Amino acid sequence: MTATPTATPQGKIGSGFGARSTAAEVLRGIDLTGKLAIVTGGYSGIGLATTRALTDAGAHVVVPARRVAEAREALGDVEVAGMDLADLDSVRSFAERFLATGRRIDLVINSAGTMACPETRVGPGWEMQFAVNHLGHFALINLLWPAIAPGARVVSVSSAGHQFSGIRWDDPHFGRGYDRFLAYGQSKTANALFATHLDALGRDRGVRAFSLHPGAILTPLVRHLPKEEMVAAGWIDAAGNLVNSDFKTPEQGAATQVWAAASPRLAGMGGAYCEDCDIAEPTDSTEGWTGVRDHATDPDQAARLWALSAELTGVDAFA
Repeated sequence: MTATPTATPQGKIGSGFGARSTAAEVLRGIDLTGKLAIVTGGYSGIGLATTRALTDAGAHVVVPARRVAEAREALGDVEVAGMDLADLDSVRSFAERFLATGRRIDLVINSAGTMACPETRVGPGWEMQFAVNHLGHFALINLLWPAIAPGARVVSVSSAGHQFSGIRWDDPHFGRGYDRFLAYGQSKTANALFATHLDALGRDRGVRAFSLHPGAILTPLVRHLPKEEMVAAGWIDAAGNLVNSDFKTPEQGAATQVWAAASPRLAGMGGAYCEDCDIAEPTDSTEGWTGVRDHATDPDQAARLWALSAELTGVDAFA
């Protein structure tokens, strides 16, 4: 009898790459010809760098985009299709159109997201960050599940921001006082827990999932942060120039997600949270930006979140 593969323990495996590695360096020597990848948010910031790196490695990339014209201008010949993660009807429409093509999916990188936005409600009153960053991607993967090939990898872009907050089980949509950073943190914890449980559900079929922190990168993701806040935080100067040497370039920020999606070093592994092109170490620290907190990888909380997400979206490929 073949043993059921298990989640990969949190701990560095010595990938040979690091914080300053780029997506192109991580994929050097890896031939993705014939592979199909879906990259949400694949036309801006680290998503754009991800799409370019995967395409250069030979993959055919499909980019679902809320701003289709902008995506086509940025991506040229890359396949673009309309989709809005905040609108489940739009997510369902994209999935149905893709499934109708009969194609198989080898890689998915859920890179789209929003950060620290003003209080905004979508759908039936869902908090925007939880809805876009987590629930939209949850629905997308479940709806696309019939097309996800055995041996595929699904990568969920979380953040060190998961340290801000676990899942607020009694008030996930912030009905009792909104905090934009706690809401962001909760959504990033959800991204990690999603990968934890998807890996548990999919690994017998050979589908493995990872989550990750891409690093600090100055991209359009920070559009909701006032300039004076970023100056006070020491990220930029008064002229808007990046001054924090810890920040990565978009190409460096994209490296961990393409590593998680395509590295042969991760064959047979899954269910882990990654950072700096390696599997992250666990941490219980409330200070600093490295490592992963238990609340973002706990399998019981991951299963509970999956059940809640299925209830909210009405979608569950494994029911």
